[in-house]
Amino acid sequence: MAIQNRYDFVLLFDVKDGNPNGDPDAGNLPRLDAETGQGLVTDVCLKRKVRNLVGLVKKDTPRYGIFVKEKAILNEQIERAYEDSSEVKAGVLAWQAWQKDKKKNPKPARHYEDLAREWMCNNFFDVRTFGAVMSTSDKQDADGSDSKLKKTAGQVRGPVQMTFARSVDRIVTLEHSITVCAARKADKPIEEQIGIQGRKHTVPYGLYVAHGFISSFLAKQTFFSDEDLSILWDALSTMFEHDRSAARSEMATRGLYIFKHDLELGNAPAHKLFDLIQVKRSNGSDGPPRSFSDYSVTSPDEGPIKDFSGVTFIKKV
Repeated sequence: MAIQNRYDFVLLFDVKDGNPNGDPDAGNLPRLDAETGQGLVTDVCLKRKVRNLVGLVKKDTPRYGIFVKEKAILNEQIERAYEDSSEVKAGVLAWQAWQKDKKKNPKPARHYEDLAREWMCNNFFDVRTFGAVMSTSDKQDADGSDSKLKKTAGQVRGPVQMTFARSVDRIVTLEHSITVCAARKADKPIEEQIGIQGRKHTVPYGLYVAHGFISSFLAKQTFFSDEDLSILWDALSTMFEHDRSAARSEMATRGLYIFKHDLELGNAPAHKLFDLIQVKRSNGSDGPPRSFSDYSVTSPDEGPIKDFSGVTFIKKV
């Protein structure tokens, strides 16, 4: 059963001596706002970490496959709906029969693409969470008719949407030379193969804030359930624990603050709820921030929020 409530949330995470999200258009430098100097992490980057953790934990068990996998071929993922679903196969046959003789055969109540989209939502966690574009197949007649089968599943708008994460303070991007001491090939002089071989970019410290929104109306379209919601909260809380690399160094979720609305339309504007989470430099903290202890975070008490009737505050981390 799909969720029945609207949710808004604030995600707080930090990085120490690492690159949280390199920009390929800037030599993989950490992303930043050129005007303010604040660091940025894209929503796509955060969703990637959620996908990776769910894939690691669930291991492609039924309902918890991952559609957008690293190095996956998306059309092959979509074709699974046409190969594994008897309902989609029946829908294809019914549609082809109607296309062949529209006077003799009744028009199917549902297009096979709709059935395929429903199958994709039921079988892939990230499709029913974040949505997906699943209309990449180009198989059709030159005149655009549907007489040839197009193995597509349309597109679906996911109930969970996130913003870019932005650092609380300006960040400094450092560049480090990387050297090697071992040669790769025996047919070249060793002296030519050792020494400086590249650059590594890091942020000494940055505390980032991202906002998220969950719509129950869109959840009904993708079948996003309370169980899926629980998995999402767990993923956001622990996704950096299983995403270690030399480039990212130390990253951690420092806070997950959730606002649950009684009404599906919501009981308060999201931006006013987000203002209740205040992140400030700690008293007596001098110099540039270098750890989470250099900040203080204030939030409401858990439970119903006094000034916002119908909104319940939940702190996960």
